[in-house]
This record gives sequence, C-alpha cells and structure tokens, in this order.
Amino acid sequence: MESILCPNAGKYLGLEFSGMVEELQDDSNRVKVGDEVAYAEYVVVSIHMLIQKPSQLSWEECAGIPETWLTALKVMYEIGEFARGKSILWHAGGSGVSVSGIQLSIAGGASAVYATARSDNKLDFCTKTLGCTAAFNTNTPNWDQEVMKATNGKGVDIVVDLIGPAVFSGNLRIAARDAGIVLIGLMSGFKLKDEADLGLLAFKRVRYEGSTLRSRDLQFQRKLRDYFVEHALPEFQDGKFKVYIHRVFPWEQVVEAHKLLESNAVTGKIICTIS
Repeated sequence: MESILCPNAGKYLGLEFSGMVEELQDDSNRVKVGDEVAYAEYVVVSIHMLIQKPSQLSWEECAGIPETWLTALKVMYEIGEFARGKSILWHAGGSGVSVSGIQLSIAGGASAVYATARSDNKLDFCTKTLGCTAAFNTNTPNWDQEVMKATNGKGVDIVVDLIGPAVFSGNLRIAARDAGIVLIGLMSGFKLKDEADLGLLAFKRVRYEGSTLRSRDLQFQRKLRDYFVEHALPEFQDGKFKVYIHRVFPWEQVVEAHKLLESNAVTGKIICTIS
C-alpha cells in the first residue's frame, strides 16, 4: 500500500529543509554554489524545488516553511477552490499546515476563518494570535452545533480535515450547500467508527476529496513551488506571514522531538538543527 500511496517517496523521514548549496550537477541560472536555500547532513534535490532564503528569516524559520505552506496553498486554491468571500474551517488549528492555512485564508479575504483544536491553549492561539473568527473544541460532543450557531445555520464553504474518522460525520453536518471538504490527514485513524449520514453529501451537494502532496510528481510540485514564491514568499519578507516554531531541538535529540510531537501539545512547527 505504501508504494501505491506514495510511489515517489524516499525511505528517509523529512520533506523540508533549509541549507546551503554545496554542489550542482549541471550549470544553472536559478541557483549557484553557496546560495542559501530552503534528517540528513546532505540532501539531493531538484534545483526547481529550491527556494531562495530570505535574509530576514532564520535557518530554523525557513526549515518550517516548504511542506506546510505549499500544502495549505494546494488545499485552498487547487482543491478547495477558495475565493475571496468564502468561509473556511481548518481542523487541528495548531498544526503546521493549519497555522499556515489560517494566515493564507485571512490574507486571501475569507468572510470567516474557523479552526478546531482539543485544548484551550490551542483555541486561544487560533483566535488571539492567528486571528480566527472563532475556534471550537472537537473533544466536546456538540462542536458541530457550535459551528452552525457561529455561521447562523449556513455552515462552512470549505472544510480542511487533518483528523479523519473522528470528525467525518461532524464535517457533513457543518458543510454549507455546495461546500467542499478536503481530507489531507488521518490523525484519528483510517476507518470510520460511526454510521455517517451520507444523505447529507447528496442533499447539500457536498464535494469530498482526499489529497496528499507527497505522492504528486515533480512537475506538479514545481508549479506549486513557483506559485508560492510569487504569491506568498514576499509576505514573509515584509512580516505579514509568520513561521510559528514551538521548539527547536538539536538533531541528537530527535527522539525527544518526536515524543513532544506525539504529545499533541505542539503549536506550529518543531525544528531539528544539524550542527
């Protein structure tokens, strides 16, 4: 199944990095040896996927940008068909992808930006730090009812789901007519545990789609990278977009970093540095 889901994926952990160009296979006018670009001391990568490091950002900040921000862009615009004036909800609001997506949604002119989380600290982070319209605790049995109240019964135009089975039925209930639900994570497992009302999919004309960036080919990822560089990267340079780093570990403590990640107490990114 792994080869089917991610045929282009390597055997090593990690998808994003920041570092300096050490060697080029071919002549290139895009980058040169010594350029600062954004689980190994050396990484082999297509030059078409490199992003010039903004001088205003640290190495740690740059390492936390590529995967989460490119994923959020893809989910919003290519799959979710986001446009100014639409409402959007990001599950797992403290995760790296959702932290990026919330900022993109606000900057893109969403009519309302909602988030979910499972702790008061993360809910406060989403509303007070990131600027969400409202945030909801999915540990409570009536979280979907609270979303419907906040939207005056209309529901949400785009739902970005990183959780999966635990919120599947709730997603159908909070979806507005002609809404889109995008599944990009399965934090709560792979199989549904409840009897979902699939009639809501038809009655509301909801479009449900799954996606992963990891299995997309280089051509697709290159286009996404170019879109990010043109439309989002300048916002980091002027401070409008931010990389929220929960903690930085030396790579010798990568086990501790993974334990912290598994604790569900992380807001934003965990970064490992190589000395």
